[in-house]
Amino acid sequence: MKLRHALNDYKRHRDHDTKFPGERRSTTGIFSGTDGRLVHVSQEGALCDYSDPLVELSGIERSRFGVEIDDIRWFTETSEQGYVGDSAIVKTVHEFDDWSVIQYDLTIGLAHVTRFELSGDPPLDARLRGVIGFAPDGQEGQLANLIHEDAIEVYHRDEHDYVGVSTDLRDIAGQVPERLGDLVSPAPVAFPRSLDASNYEEPTLSGTVAFAAPFEDGGVTVVSLLADSGELPREAALTRVEELLTRHNDVSTLRNRGDERALSVGEDVPNRRAVTADLRALSFLSASSGARIAGPDFDPFFEHSGGYGYTWFRDDAEISRFLLTADQVLALPIDDWHARSATFYRDTQLEDGTWPHRVWPQRGILAPGWANARLEAGSNADYQADQTASVASFLAAYLRQCDGDDADAVETTLGRAVGALDTTLADDGLPVASQNAWENMQGRFAHTAATFLHAYSAVARAPVRENIRSHALSQAETVLASLDRLWTGDHYALRLANGEPDLRLDSSTLALGAAHREYTAVGTLSNEERDRLLAHVETTIDGLYRETDSVRGLARFEDDPWRRRSQDEPKIWTVSTAWGSNAAAQTGTLLADSDDDRAARAYGRARGLLRELLPGGSLVQSSGYLSEQVFDDGTPDCATPLGWPHALRLATVAHLTEVDELRAENAVPQTD
Repeated sequence: MKLRHALNDYKRHRDHDTKFPGERRSTTGIFSGTDGRLVHVSQEGALCDYSDPLVELSGIERSRFGVEIDDIRWFTETSEQGYVGDSAIVKTVHEFDDWSVIQYDLTIGLAHVTRFELSGDPPLDARLRGVIGFAPDGQEGQLANLIHEDAIEVYHRDEHDYVGVSTDLRDIAGQVPERLGDLVSPAPVAFPRSLDASNYEEPTLSGTVAFAAPFEDGGVTVVSLLADSGELPREAALTRVEELLTRHNDVSTLRNRGDERALSVGEDVPNRRAVTADLRALSFLSASSGARIAGPDFDPFFEHSGGYGYTWFRDDAEISRFLLTADQVLALPIDDWHARSATFYRDTQLEDGTWPHRVWPQRGILAPGWANARLEAGSNADYQADQTASVASFLAAYLRQCDGDDADAVETTLGRAVGALDTTLADDGLPVASQNAWENMQGRFAHTAATFLHAYSAVARAPVRENIRSHALSQAETVLASLDRLWTGDHYALRLANGEPDLRLDSSTLALGAAHREYTAVGTLSNEERDRLLAHVETTIDGLYRETDSVRGLARFEDDPWRRRSQDEPKIWTVSTAWGSNAAAQTGTLLADSDDDRAARAYGRARGLLRELLPGGSLVQSSGYLSEQVFDDGTPDCATPLGWPHALRLATVAHLTEVDELRAENAVPQTD
């Protein structure tokens, strides 16, 4: 999203109750893109690239399609859009009086294929109209295009973008970006503006191209291709466009291609729709390196957030571990994902054994961030220690569960990570003051302690050298005992700040559920430690639970002020709700392993929260996506889909399946 587009959105939504002006939202519409490029298909059938962090090419900035009969009828919002089977093919139906246009979209590598099919009794003279605005090298201006025989090329410097059609390109026109007068006008500018060229430069010095194409045998295919001219020269790119058009010139071929690339799971997998949606969403967010962006970047000018199109080692490593544990239960078609993640963490580890705040996913190079104290002469307060702990937990699980030929290298990486954890563990057994998981506070957090407990426990059971395992077990026992400093009487405090407990409830502390259970694989909890964990999980879920006429789930933490817009109360977060479900499930199993009859209630809470995250639940969109947050009226907000809750949902489904609690009924209410 570039400045002109953002200003238009700002003008439209500056006073909206639930929309933040100037953003490029993906809370409606759905994505295609399983191995690189990430393309959003709006409910109007418009295409937009969110690809830059994943493939380092910008692609389509905005677009619009329609049909021309006597005049142009641009597609408007449709009520029918979804995926074809398990594939990443998006099907969008555009209804007219007694006929329709069915649009199929599939992203293949750096290419995107759109097939339009007429249905019903369409006018004989109907033809497709399209307007596509490219932003090669992230530019809106200083662009030009070349008209080839069967394709149009838009370029700036390195990036050259192409569009071709399967029939005849006709009525080709350009359109320069909005002028300064348009930008300062209080009224938004329509897209496209009049297609009648009024400036001499519009036919060639523009990145927005309009065209028409006749339907042949009731259909027409449009292909766009992104290319770095140094890697894919012009002639090769044009040949590639032609090949794609020839190969996908009917719906059946496109569907076959989509089926070949689908991440299909067994028919007997519980909650199969949710599992498929989770794998699809996580594949969308993945670069070829295996690293994932947190979510599609909806706020490119960072007006209302710190950006989402980066790889955080916390989110990514938690996702990797959730995928690994779920794979053991559900036999997922993702065998190569685990090794790619392990390799990425090995390649990006810093000399001191830690990982930086965030990196670009494709090459793992440092991305802009505010928590890089380990790279500068800063204090640990500007370092997120939980990120290193999360990576260590995954690497330990990877060594235990995967039979790869990289075990020695992974063990070396893991050993250095343990050393880094040791240097940020204070003498009292709690991690030193650092930034929290939400990146909005500093202190000594219960969540950070949970990630340290989990990491040390995971290393203590990993197939590594005995001295590393024994040291990790000792450190796990130290952290477990130190949690006493955070105990308030009915829950663990959010943090210690200047030595004083912050008594607020925080959903990130629900990580203590999985951490305690991980510890039970190498040690024994006392009755008091079990009781405290159960009390903490129940108190946190009860205290953060919110219910309106439209949605039900957990807030992030007490008095959370972020992105409320016109809403008075904290918003419900999907990751918090998923964390609550997972923590209750983990605690239920911990209790069941001790023959404690309180396990049934914990499992009931897990199922109750999970219900809101499964298809048909109040926090799930019809696409199957989980947005990061939801307003009280049910409006989704922020990054969509967000990888972290999708992975948490997947792991929780797998865990409840493994302990045979998923199909159990009589889930108890969330509150007393």
